[in-house]
Amino acid sequence: MAEIRQEFIEQAAHLTRNAEVLPGGIEELAIKLQHSHDTNTPLRVKLGMDPTRPDLHLGHTVVMRKLREFQNLGHKIVLIVGGATAMVGDPSGKSETRPALTKEQVAENAQSYFDQMSKVLDVSSAEVVNNADWLHKMSFTDLLKLAAQVTVAQMMTRDDFAKRYAEGKPIAIHEFFYPLMQAYDSVEIDSDIELGGTDQRFNTLLGRDIQAAYGKKYPQLVMLLPLLEGTDGVVKMSKTYPEHCISLTDSEFDMFGKLMSIPDNMISRYFSLLTDASKDELEAIDKQLADGSVNPRDIKMKLAFTVTAEYHGEDGAQRGKDAFINIVSNKGIPDDIEEVSGMNGKGIIDVLVELKFAASKGEAKRLIQGGGVKADGEKITDMAYTFNFDDSVVLQAGKRKFAKLV
Repeated sequence: MAEIRQEFIEQAAHLTRNAEVLPGGIEELAIKLQHSHDTNTPLRVKLGMDPTRPDLHLGHTVVMRKLREFQNLGHKIVLIVGGATAMVGDPSGKSETRPALTKEQVAENAQSYFDQMSKVLDVSSAEVVNNADWLHKMSFTDLLKLAAQVTVAQMMTRDDFAKRYAEGKPIAIHEFFYPLMQAYDSVEIDSDIELGGTDQRFNTLLGRDIQAAYGKKYPQLVMLLPLLEGTDGVVKMSKTYPEHCISLTDSEFDMFGKLMSIPDNMISRYFSLLTDASKDELEAIDKQLADGSVNPRDIKMKLAFTVTAEYHGEDGAQRGKDAFINIVSNKGIPDDIEEVSGMNGKGIIDVLVELKFAASKGEAKRLIQGGGVKADGEKITDMAYTFNFDDSVVLQAGKRKFAKLV
């Protein structure tokens, strides 16, 4: 092939920021970009989605933002709704078999996904397909042909399967079909690049092998993006841990406040994965954090405003900032605090769950244990605390959730 031109090397370098490209790295991607340009054939960039939950969070946007970069260069984004795979359940990183979804749950969650993805991507110009359209039509002979491409030994190289097998935990046969089904999607849509999180390494690379087995001359490249940690800075962001998760459906107040709660050592990583900050800007932030020339709180304030503005506009980000300053910095109470009746005589744990200040009784207990629950400014430490007031009381959970119980 002709020598790779500089413009495509630079494009590839930009696209691979924060990403690992397999195999071949930047050079292999630059070759695909140049060939796409010279043949006037947009690359087909695949993202598979199993809509297992209706809400997306900022962790999901790491991959979505990368898709937007490809989209801005004129390439075709192919979004695969896992109508078939979601009914199996992706075992990646799981210590037990995942529950399958019904067809109706998949459809409902998928629509919610697209509504939220539209905040990041131009979903209207993407190619949207459902893998149930081909996977549910496969004959038993087709399935045997697909299964013949992978050995049991290959499947057992996956960390989750190997760990569960070593621990004597059950692995259902149908779970082996999940990576096969996801890989076969790459054959059906003829993808050139597949994006995913680092936990999708096995599944996405298997797509290359299956494409080759089915005759594709130049199988897809795989681009893996980091998994963003939640606001605790430790565990990856997930709806499984709602107290550390920032959802795209969060209000501007909650989003801004949650971003302000991340540990200082996560500031640079959040800037890198969630914003368009340049290399020079990231280096400047790292320097300021290292030498202490700028208060980390001020840098975090800029991060919170930048990210919140992307999903709620600058006016929304300003409202979130003003509320944060009022509530946290000035120890104030929101002006528009909600009044709730019918809580007198109820226990604190039940009230927290009923007001959705906690997703479960377990989370409510953790919130109390952490000193995050107050009544009229006084911390509640007694799990059996029961409300008994004559007029009203202001309940606070964490830094951002308030209700006036009347």
